[in-house]
Amino acid sequence: MKRQALVAGVCLMVSACSHNIDKHSGALAREDAVPLAPVAAKVPYEMTHHGVTRVDDYYWLRDDDRADADVIAHLNAENAYAEARMTPWKGLKDKLFAEMTARMVKDDSSVPYLWNGQYYYRRVEGDREYPIIARKASLDGAEEVLLDANERAAGQEFYSLGNVSVSADGKLLAFGEDLLSRRIYKLYFKDLASGALLDDVLENTEGEAVWANDGKHVFYIAKDPQTLLGYQVYRHRLGTPQSEDVLVYEEADDSFYIGLGKTLDGSRILLFHESTTTTEVQLLDADQPLGNFTPFLPREEGHEYAIAKLDDDYYVLTNWQATNFRLMKVSGKDTADKSRWQEVVPYNEQVRIEDMLLLKDALVLQTREAGATHIRVYGPDGSQGREIHFDEAAYVTWLGTNRDQSANTVRFGYSSLTTPDATYEYNIHTGERKLLKQLQVPGFEAGAYQSERLMLPARDGALVPVSVVYRKDRFKKDGTNPLYQYGYGAYGSVVDPDFSLSALSLLDRGVVYAIAHVRGGEMLGRPWYDAGRMFDKKNSFTDFIDVTDALVNAGYGAKGKVVASGASAGGLLVGAVANMAPDRYLAIHAGVPFVDVVTTMLDESIPLTTNEYDEWGNPNEKPSFDYMLSYSPYDNVARQPYPHLLVTTGLHDSQVQYFEPAKWVAKLRELKTDNNELLLVTDMEAGHGGKSGRYRQFEDTALEFAFFLHLWGLE
Repeated sequence: MKRQALVAGVCLMVSACSHNIDKHSGALAREDAVPLAPVAAKVPYEMTHHGVTRVDDYYWLRDDDRADADVIAHLNAENAYAEARMTPWKGLKDKLFAEMTARMVKDDSSVPYLWNGQYYYRRVEGDREYPIIARKASLDGAEEVLLDANERAAGQEFYSLGNVSVSADGKLLAFGEDLLSRRIYKLYFKDLASGALLDDVLENTEGEAVWANDGKHVFYIAKDPQTLLGYQVYRHRLGTPQSEDVLVYEEADDSFYIGLGKTLDGSRILLFHESTTTTEVQLLDADQPLGNFTPFLPREEGHEYAIAKLDDDYYVLTNWQATNFRLMKVSGKDTADKSRWQEVVPYNEQVRIEDMLLLKDALVLQTREAGATHIRVYGPDGSQGREIHFDEAAYVTWLGTNRDQSANTVRFGYSSLTTPDATYEYNIHTGERKLLKQLQVPGFEAGAYQSERLMLPARDGALVPVSVVYRKDRFKKDGTNPLYQYGYGAYGSVVDPDFSLSALSLLDRGVVYAIAHVRGGEMLGRPWYDAGRMFDKKNSFTDFIDVTDALVNAGYGAKGKVVASGASAGGLLVGAVANMAPDRYLAIHAGVPFVDVVTTMLDESIPLTTNEYDEWGNPNEKPSFDYMLSYSPYDNVARQPYPHLLVTTGLHDSQVQYFEPAKWVAKLRELKTDNNELLLVTDMEAGHGGKSGRYRQFEDTALEFAFFLHLWGLE
């Protein structure tokens, strides 16, 4: 069937718009509306699986080449419509952007760390968007600029700097660059003595090079051009063409991601394999780059582990007979024999071990207990554990950059909803803690704000952790404040309660800011994650709704003034919530939302499909198909009222393809019965992460917050 009039019902001038009802969507066109909303043509596309036939009228919006004139015209029409509808609050958006960027220190630097006799750091300056990578021979010595990303980004609409790594002898620099926002990087190499780029340029990579110790060979991961999965590991010898690179590993199981790294002592190159429920690590002697990777322990279904090396021993963070993980130790010659593993830190079902740092004189663990992160310092044998204590109710701490295995100090980061990010150094012998640096925020006074950690009941009796922050002098616990609620709930990822420069623009206007740590994340350990994936995915959605009800009932927010926000898998969360409980929310922002769950997961050519079957389910199997179909936001759009909706995406998104939100908005326009805003904003240059640059990144947040503040009447 030939597509015709793919962009219908677009009226750009009031004088040309005589009708008051958009017959395609059923939405009333308000008298103050400049254009009518674009109405996508309906071109039925049938899909039958497991005896169920679905008709997707907007499938035509998918264009993998991003060149179809009709598709581009439709996205541009949506952008023009959104721009016109945003006119009343464009000034507010600009004001918010100015506020957010004014809170940034123009000239700033990371804390230098010592590695192989040099102090390395990143710094930013003035109004420049990108970092400068530099080093010094001593802290008071002269600076050597290794890479100025601003010079590399000049003239580019989008720029992403990938991994930056220096060869062991300190003479060469490798760095990745993505200019399209598809997360496909070119690798470049620089001679640090002359400042000249080498002729070597490696195409189609993950953006990271791991150096062998000879400074002549690097290992990198190549991506499948269709699925965008990194699936091949190549060895490259500097000075030779990429066509001569040697394939040293190819992942045959497309449910696995792969990655590269190096042990802290620099003696082994690591090849990581990771699916939702299974991991494997392979090793290669970094002094023997022409050798072969060998498994530390061959993959076993359901076994997840990570390793650290100290001399001839390895420490293993493992979930073997330990749902929330324990720490074990084994000599290098016995790694593949689990009967030889010795327990160092035993399993505690209440404590999730998240990360480890192995020093000569200490074992440092990052853990999570009842939702709160902790750092504990032990002897190398797991004895004499000491905890670094913090006072706030809702905070996050993490292991920082520690590159010297012989150090007697450990660096860690700390942040909370009311405390800007800080870097500390802790002496493992004396217990002394020293603040090395704290993010400076002009005009910010921590004492003006209050954070809380709540445990609120879900409908099945589970208690959901919620982090809340508000400005003390603008808050009354009487149910009158606007409430902004954020959620994610997937992949075990935790949205920690850390400091947000942008959130201050809401708090200072009397908005209560809440993060719902719903099932699907690991806020309460691995069982909390397992209870929000696969056939328990709906727990994520009902948790979010129940948190909203509980916050309103407890007086933290006003009924009728609650808004919700989520991005990517969090966009799925709020998309499902919009179908299930539209009456609870005044407005919703769905950023790069994963909303067409079933169709996407049935298409193995789309990035992030087969390797996520253990997260969402495999719809090629009927039970998973039926369950996923029952909550997929796109498939469950109904003829009902919806909240005001702002949907944002990027044309070049590699994680959630632009056509998912585009189709969703088209279907919502057709079926929704309300007069509320429905805006689709497509960044025609960006991808999944939005705009690049330390200032420009706030443009997307300013747009979202202006949308909500305008609806609240808080301009």
